[in-house]
Amino acid sequence: MIERLLTTPESPHYCRLRYLIKPRQLTVTWQGHVTAPLAYEGAQAALDILRQHPCCCLLNDNTALEGPWFDSLLWLAQRWAPAAAQAGVRFVAHVVRAGTLATTFVASPTHLLFTEFEIQIFDSLAEAEDWLASCRG
Repeated sequence: MIERLLTTPESPHYCRLRYLIKPRQLTVTWQGHVTAPLAYEGAQAALDILRQHPCCCLLNDNTALEGPWFDSLLWLAQRWAPAAAQAGVRFVAHVVRAGTLATTFVASPTHLLFTEFEIQIFDSLAEAEDWLASCRG
């Protein structure tokens, strides 16, 4: 396992990145209040790991976030997603707190911006893990 923890005095341990050699999956866990600059830093750290350790599955866990998620969906779709796909990502499980972003995200056509890989939204970490396991075959 390879692990990287991103922290600041204002947002301790705001992003934990864990690459699991078996099953070759990157898990990014966010917690607390994450500002846009911190979110960009975490997204870039994920790309750094993916480039060093290509894998097809990424689990993005937002269940411990407080407040709104950063508003850079276009940046994620236009910049981050192509780079992640180039690093081998084919399946992304995005886990949100129950009753928050999932309904809005799925009901909105913005999720169609991600064409480089399949993305599914979950409000259960266990369901997300099961889906990624089924994607690996």
